[in-house]
Amino acid sequence: MIRKKRGLGAGKINGPGGRIEPGETSREAAIRETREELGIEALSPELRGELHFQFLDGYSLHCSVFVSTEFVGQPIETVEAVPLWTPLDAIPYEEMWADDICWLPRVLAGERVRGFFQFSNETMITCEVLDDEGEGLDTFSSNPFL
Repeated sequence: MIRKKRGLGAGKINGPGGRIEPGETSREAAIRETREELGIEALSPELRGELHFQFLDGYSLHCSVFVSTEFVGQPIETVEAVPLWTPLDAIPYEEMWADDICWLPRVLAGERVRGFFQFSNETMITCEVLDDEGEGLDTFSSNPFL
């Protein structure tokens, strides 16, 4: 994990990641972003999820979630991030985006998920997490009209 130093979510704890460059696959982007943000090479990253974010200001994101249990190198602080190691039973969700607690425990348990989230600035408005078969795993709405 990282503590993000700049951009969307600066100051929050997150996983490394970023935009896919032209000609890159999402897996290649995950490896490159991990190298750029932490100085390590993720080995055999496994796709575990797809997340869709819609912000009320019109901004939207589609993210692929990869998990890699092996890497080469030593994590270092970069201009993008500070590396953070935490036990799986002590993940600091209160310092992360609100959606993370909806899907990350399932991904870490080996499940694959699809998530759909709506945010107003940094406040989560709705959350829907589905498994591989499209079955609902978790839902949340702070809007009584949704």
